[in-house]
Amino acid sequence: MIRFAKNSLAAVAVAVALSACSGSTATPETLPATVDLEVRAASGLKFDKTAYEATAGDIEIGYVNDDTIRHTLVVVEGDTKVGTLELQVNKRGDTDTGTINLPAGNYSVFCTVPGHQNMKADLTVK
Repeated sequence: MIRFAKNSLAAVAVAVALSACSGSTATPETLPATVDLEVRAASGLKFDKTAYEATAGDIEIGYVNDDTIRHTLVVVEGDTKVGTLELQVNKRGDTDTGTINLPAGNYSVFCTVPGHQNMKADLTVK
């Protein structure tokens, strides 16, 4: 009976240790190599950069959440949303990708989540 209790206790300890390890070694998803423009949502309701550049035509945008709250990304020209692209990342480590066709010009990337209106960065397409 004692031997069984010790073995059971050891098995439980191993299971707990393995589950703790598997949770701490999880890595966030990575973006595909085909992404033309990487944008990161950073803590403090901002993007990782204040300005981005891309080449005119079909642009594959990869969005990564380095924050702990939900964010979206749309492309705007002035105050008007361009196209139908809307990327969404719900929690830290989430990624989303999408393609938008843009001619050369000046745009912005913008987070549409209420209260996140300061999450805006310039996008120059050449």
